[in-house]
Amino acid sequence: MSDISITVIDRDDKVHELEAPTDMNMNLMEVFKAYELPVEGTCGGMALCSTCHCYILSDHKLPEASDDEEDMMDQAFFVEDNSRLGCQLRITEDINGLKVKLAPSAD
Repeated sequence: MSDISITVIDRDDKVHELEAPTDMNMNLMEVFKAYELPVEGTCGGMALCSTCHCYILSDHKLPEASDDEEDMMDQAFFVEDNSRLGCQLRITEDINGLKVKLAPSAD
């Protein structure tokens, strides 16, 4: 398998059905940006900002959040139990069918 499907609900509750390659070492934030969804990713994927903050809506088994990600989430707005940073979630076959919602912007 080289592409997976990801469902993203944007900040206006519009549903986007995305395809993402598993063979390019991308993360979820990069996929958001490739589809021109409103995600800044100002830190370039280093878990130093929360502009790719999203909510995981599906029951996928995801890797545990790193200490850096948890530290950043402690400073982010609108954090929920299912909050994750898109930059910290690699595109792999294990997340095929993932459903996420973009967190509100802190602006």
